Amino acid sequence: MSEKKILSSSKKDIFLAVGPPLILVVGLISIAYRYIDPAPARQFVISTGEADGDYQSYAEQYKEILKDEGINLILRPSKGTWENMSRLKDPNSDVEAGFVEDGLGSPKDAPDLSSLGSLYYEPVWLFYRGNLPLTRFSQLKGKKVAIGIKGGGAHTLALQLLKVSGIDKKNAQLQEIGDLEAVDALTKNEVDAALFLATPDDQLIKKMMQLDGIHLMSVDQAEAVTRQIPFLHHLILPHGVIDLSKNIPDHDIDLVSPTATLLVRDSLHPALVYLLLKAAAQVHSDPGIFEKKNEFPVDKDYQFPLSDDAKNFYKSGAPFWQRYLPFWLATLVDRFIIIIIPLAALIIPIVKLVPRFLQWRVKNRIYQRYGELKFLEAQIQPDSGHQKYEEFLVQLDAIDDRVHRMKVPLDFSEFFYGLREHIHFVRERLHRLLESSKIVDRKC
Repeated sequence: MSEKKILSSSKKDIFLAVGPPLILVVGLISIAYRYIDPAPARQFVISTGEADGDYQSYAEQYKEILKDEGINLILRPSKGTWENMSRLKDPNSDVEAGFVEDGLGSPKDAPDLSSLGSLYYEPVWLFYRGNLPLTRFSQLKGKKVAIGIKGGGAHTLALQLLKVSGIDKKNAQLQEIGDLEAVDALTKNEVDAALFLATPDDQLIKKMMQLDGIHLMSVDQAEAVTRQIPFLHHLILPHGVIDLSKNIPDHDIDLVSPTATLLVRDSLHPALVYLLLKAAAQVHSDPGIFEKKNEFPVDKDYQFPLSDDAKNFYKSGAPFWQRYLPFWLATLVDRFIIIIIPLAALIIPIVKLVPRFLQWRVKNRIYQRYGELKFLEAQIQPDSGHQKYEEFLVQLDAIDDRVHRMKVPLDFSEFFYGLREHIHFVRERLHRLLESSKIVDRKC
């Protein structure tokens, strides 16, 4: 046998030793990559609000930010916060995120929803007609009050505020109208007061602040109201903040305010949750009339539990890889790490078994030839006869030929040459017996 053949390993041995473990490892990683931690979808749906409302406006900004990361955010307009909540709770709906007012719904009714935090303040504005100042919601008894469209956030919160203040349909005339219709009714003296839920830069609010004969109620029980309704916050609207030149308002106004909250289904991929939080941080971190710089988004939602991903985001920011890599590459790396670390406990022992399997495979072939040689040697007897010795030599040559064609790694040269020496030993024995038998035959 040539030295080249002795030093080279059998391709078949290597394939049999490395192939099955490699296929197993690749298979496990593929299964894990697909099912254990699936890749995030390239698009998802968010339920917004009215076409000209704040929710729609903010969602459009989210959409542009996510677009830069290769994610298509589909905006689904709605009639307001109740419809958003309804879509999120509906198992047949494709909506996975939505804007919702604080105080709407509960984890008992929607256990599969989590909060990503509060986004901004959306104060309650109660405008009224008349010379006598209104400072408490309880003073609305016996009056006509526009409380917003049924199903809207203003309507829902108005009923809660009026209820804790002792006002209901029995002692007041509650009109389910809102926005421009409510403004028109108030200016035409068709209602005595109208309640709105909006940000201070809303054009409707700015318009109402400048109308003659229309006043904004300063809630002197604002702090007490926030104790009765825990998700509300006590805010101060400073005098002159709407219009410095005209000093509007002409005195500080006490308001109560919920926050707008971003809810998501628990099924939304964590990578998309972080991306959504990142977008929210960019859009809502600027200072405002009520908000300090970087105050939002923040965990102010008293209804729904904050998602684990949001907790991590508020504590440590975006995941490490998303800070420095494109989104698609960051998610790829994250998934790889999540999958490889648990599988390493399985992969490492498999890899360690490969050399042992290869060793067993080569030794097994050598031992097979030893077995054949031993079986042949056991049949050789001193009186077997000339013809039988010739047959034994033919069988021995066949064994030697099979050994000659074997490809053995260098580490197994000792076993290989030992086998050939033993074959040579048996061959010499056969030749001696063969010569002896010839002498006997001649004497006979």
